[in-house]
Amino acid sequence: MKIAIIGYGKMGREIEKAAVGRGHKIVSIIDENNLGDFDSEAFLSAEAAIEFTRPTSAVDNYKRCFDRNIPVVSGTTGWLSRYGDVCKYCQQESKTFFYASNFSIGVNILFAMNKYLAGIMNRFPDYDASIEEVHHIHKLDSPSGTAITLAEDIIDRLDRKQQWKDSDAGAAGNLLIHSRREGEVPGIHEVIYRSAADEISIRHNAFNRSGFAVGAVIAAEFIRGKKGCFTMKDMLNF
Repeated sequence: MKIAIIGYGKMGREIEKAAVGRGHKIVSIIDENNLGDFDSEAFLSAEAAIEFTRPTSAVDNYKRCFDRNIPVVSGTTGWLSRYGDVCKYCQQESKTFFYASNFSIGVNILFAMNKYLAGIMNRFPDYDASIEEVHHIHKLDSPSGTAITLAEDIIDRLDRKQQWKDSDAGAAGNLLIHSRREGEVPGIHEVIYRSAADEISIRHNAFNRSGFAVGAVIAAEFIRGKKGCFTMKDMLNF
């Protein structure tokens, strides 16, 4: 495939390595200093664009790609209040969009385990649920998109939790997400159920960014020839 990369930070460079390693060709790399390249012949030749930028610029980047009929794979978090509008536009205009808060196969296994465990724990009200996440100091959004996904899946299945909070949980119906930003940590997520007697937890610890990058490239392969709005659930079919 011919792939364009939008956002050439640490994640963009990992995606470049992963794509080339899987036999694809990088035809265009766009960062904040060369936005004019959206109209370049090289970018217009792309069969998919993989976008990891900032929440403030993500939706504009999607629109630029849609206007040029380039399918988009995005892992940018922090913009999800507009997710419904983006998917509605894709469906109405026959565009292609794939979004994941986390492209790691391991994290998506964690998502599946989290849903299953929350369903079980709904029967045991003595256990209080919480989430802890740790990321590198350069990460702009807090809590992480992955932590929010975990929290929302718990709330859907745990009757005693109505909303998540990223500070002191306060009311019993609040699910606390505790976020820390330390060094160059790629990402740690842990779901914890604690009672007076014991503790149950499930945890994912990313050792580097390569797992995220490979997942994003596989997503670009998956959407080839497809129209609409897709997620990891569609690709992995857990």
